[in-house]
Amino acid sequence: MEKMQRRIGKAEQREATMARLLEVARQAFATHGYAAAATEEIVRQAGVTRGALYHHFGSKEGLFRAVLAQVHAEVGQRIGAAADAAADGWQALREGCRAFLVAANDPAIQRIMLVDGPAVLGWSAWRTLDEQHSMHQLQEHLALLMQQGTVRDQPVAALAHLLSGAMNELALWIAQQPDAAQAAQQAWDVLERVLEGLRRG
Repeated sequence: MEKMQRRIGKAEQREATMARLLEVARQAFATHGYAAAATEEIVRQAGVTRGALYHHFGSKEGLFRAVLAQVHAEVGQRIGAAADAAADGWQALREGCRAFLVAANDPAIQRIMLVDGPAVLGWSAWRTLDEQHSMHQLQEHLALLMQQGTVRDQPVAALAHLLSGAMNELALWIAQQPDAAQAAQQAWDVLERVLEGLRRG
């Protein structure tokens, strides 16, 4: 019993250490970018040793990968929540796409997920994370809409990649505009017309 309690205590301590490192690192990566975020400062603010960082995440890149996976998952959850609240399948597609644009306009998410993510991990690794979350949801939903006859039949994987790529580019474009609110509205207006072009009838 005592051994079990010690194991539980160590597991809880490990989880708390990892959670603290992720929290501090996410703030550092969002504020300074991957290249300028110093591991010395991350471990100091987290109140842990450099050895703890390497023990749990292997390297600075490993820590960034864990932060990026966390961000991808959160964006995917926001998209899923917006889609689930929609009145029907078509509205779910629209609201999910809109939720992505809104989420991707958060400077922290943008920096970690769209700017540093592909640069640090490489396109292939970044795409794998994206497919596990947002892309997977989009592809499944498009396939469902095709089965229901709402969207014209076409290669679903190609369409999902087309829409995902367009939304990523729109998010980066919005960030560069002097009036982000106006740019976001323009981006949504254009994306909405593209989506309407997919509908039957």
